[in-house]
Amino acid sequence: MKTIVFCLIDTAIPAIFFDRADNTTLFRTLKTFLKYKLIHTIEDGTGLIKYALCQEGCTCSPEDLHSHFHCTQCKQTFCLTDTVVPVVSLPKNFHLQEINLVLKGICDTCS
Repeated sequence: MKTIVFCLIDTAIPAIFFDRADNTTLFRTLKTFLKYKLIHTIEDGTGLIKYALCQEGCTCSPEDLHSHFHCTQCKQTFCLTDTVVPVVSLPKNFHLQEINLVLKGICDTCS
């Protein structure tokens, strides 16, 4: 399964792809998709907000976390759903909410 990843670069994107939608509609839709765990955000260090489709059965809990790979040449980010995120032991009264593991390098297309 190929993961679809897209990003919001600036306010011109809605005008290019959605001739009848504005930013508010687009962001409201993304918030709804996030709420119902259809997509997840990716923080890959580029400063852009990226989104990817969640796999079936994903609850976006720590057990569903996976790594991401950011290609430094083509600037694409890929979900690595088969890469296990290491279990981290936290001190007493610390509660894990999120892990962000981004690997950076050159993807198979660019290498």
